[in-house]
Amino acid sequence: INAEYGEAVVSTQSTGESINSRLALVMKSGKFTIGYRSTLKSIRQGKSKLIIIANNTPALRKSEIEYYCMLAKVGVHHYSGNNIDLGTACGKYFRVGCLCITDPGDSDIIRSMPSES
Repeated sequence: INAEYGEAVVSTQSTGESINSRLALVMKSGKFTIGYRSTLKSIRQGKSKLIIIANNTPALRKSEIEYYCMLAKVGVHHYSGNNIDLGTACGKYFRVGCLCITDPGDSDIIRSMPSES
């Protein structure tokens, strides 16, 4: 049982690692907006391709973003870490509650996310 549990933990960790590496590639080569208000703005303008939300985002804010995404037919990924972890994954020294990817650049994050979430 312990071996299976350890294996499951490793697989989820590697998924997290791949998300972080893809996110780093987007930060380097793509276009994105960070923050709640700019994310909603880009969804409304129809520019967004993928939304990533931290797991400690308030429920009302999270549901509002999900609703906008449903209307705009945009993918939503619930990031496994909190807003501090998401900020670190983006290479920023501040907290990031949600971010919107408008152009993935060299990354395959748009194709890989819907299958994982």
